[in-house]
Amino acid sequence: MTKKLTLPKTGIEGLKENWRSDLLAGFFVFLIALPLSLGIAIGSGFPPSAGIITAIVGGVLVSRLNGSFIVINGPAGGLIVVMLAAVQSLSDGDMLSGYRYTLAAIMIAGLFQVIMGRYKMGSLSAFFPAPVVHGMLAAMGISIIARQTHVMLGVPHDSDSLYTSLGEIPQSLFNAPAEVATIGLVSLAVLFIWPYLKGNRLGQVPAPLVVLVWGLAAAQFFGIDHDHYHFGQAELHEHLIAAPFLVDIPSEFSQYFYLPDFGKVLTFEFWMATMSICLVASLESLLSASAAEKIDPYKRPTDLDKDLSAVGLGNVVSGLLGGLPMIAEFVRSSANVDNGAKTDWANFFHGAILLIFVVMFPHLIHNIPHASLAALLVYIGYRRATPQVFAGILAIGKDQLFLFVVTILAVLETNLLVGVFFGVFVKLLLHLARGVWLNNMFKIHFSIKEEGNCVTVKIIGSALFSNFLPLKRAVDEIPLGKNVMFDFSQAYLMDHSILVFIDNFIAHYVESGGGSCQRIGHALETFSDHDLAGRLMTKDDRKS
Repeated sequence: MTKKLTLPKTGIEGLKENWRSDLLAGFFVFLIALPLSLGIAIGSGFPPSAGIITAIVGGVLVSRLNGSFIVINGPAGGLIVVMLAAVQSLSDGDMLSGYRYTLAAIMIAGLFQVIMGRYKMGSLSAFFPAPVVHGMLAAMGISIIARQTHVMLGVPHDSDSLYTSLGEIPQSLFNAPAEVATIGLVSLAVLFIWPYLKGNRLGQVPAPLVVLVWGLAAAQFFGIDHDHYHFGQAELHEHLIAAPFLVDIPSEFSQYFYLPDFGKVLTFEFWMATMSICLVASLESLLSASAAEKIDPYKRPTDLDKDLSAVGLGNVVSGLLGGLPMIAEFVRSSANVDNGAKTDWANFFHGAILLIFVVMFPHLIHNIPHASLAALLVYIGYRRATPQVFAGILAIGKDQLFLFVVTILAVLETNLLVGVFFGVFVKLLLHLARGVWLNNMFKIHFSIKEEGNCVTVKIIGSALFSNFLPLKRAVDEIPLGKNVMFDFSQAYLMDHSILVFIDNFIAHYVESGGGSCQRIGHALETFSDHDLAGRLMTKDDRKS
């Protein structure tokens, strides 16, 4: 029997108790956050300093307000496509003006998030089926790869067409300046190899830090900080190898900041950008915060509503200062836990250390090559659309894979908002095709009966992603210490989202010392061999 860990104190008492472990964890997260923040900002069409601002605000401010304990807040790779599209649509040919208009959109999106949190909309992510969310992320990953590969190779590329960008990667590889391409490709190779080194001491060093150090050293070795020429292989033209291949960042911290411009607040493009930022930032943040909760060794629950409001306020401040939108970021949160973080002060320390570093060592940041940062983004994009992601979706069911692919294609062919809602629409059509009644599509029927120490939750009819929030709220109110039974005997259809929720509830309830949970009434046909695959009432039971 494992010994239950003593919960760390919070607030000032938590700082006094755990400052050593949290400071160390915050320092390790800083090492990861620095290159990622720079790369995400550049990939988003923002000045590199914007990513730094976001990470500082996320650490120093949001850490004192959020509803989680080990989450790291900062810029995210998943928002690159959204932000770049916003800057381009609002730019009128001038990227700086597009950037300032986008800052205004970030602020308003942040206000919406604050309101959503206040009105208990932290369960928003539950409304979107998992394959739709993963399809959205995969589509953004493909878009990142298409655009950032050329940057990684050091080849200018201005095409707005995704398919053109993908198709011209071989040409860019053939014509790439050897020095820049070497930096980028070695950086990418490090990122792919590093997960296999976790068993030794070298693997404990954060891969982004290795990429950063390699990039700095290689840039000095190749002399990228001064002008010289490289002749392409496929065509007799020359590439200027010079400082533009390095991060362009002000030498004074006071020059990092830009003010938002609300001049396009009455345009359709502005509100499309605002709603896209709000939707994607909220979904990613809530999903990441929920995932981070599961790796917390102390199993402390996350207040998603409070977290959403805190991130929203952080986005208001970030947009005001010239930064990107932020989310609760899972990869950095995982590194935070792995390095011994106890409380949210680790998030604070990561932001504070970043602030001290950029004030004292701006020249070091300037010597980082774009190619290394672009390699980080290409790897992020790949992780969102790996063959393993497709295989994992297929394992849940062919219907899930179909929905996943449909969402990817819809996002790539239209835009993020249209693509996501098209995926949701297709999911609803699938349910209708399986015989779900129209009046059951958005209204769930269930009962909860308590007899002594036993609580029975009976599902009647169909329980779907589109109707289960009332069930979630009711089940969350079940007191600890009960024997909970989920009765599926009268359920017509249980989709994957419901089964994931019930599975997570059971695990959390038991771990919290709640009592016991079990499922009864499994007279349902599954859509695959996966434990959490969707289930449909058998034909015999439908007749009876």
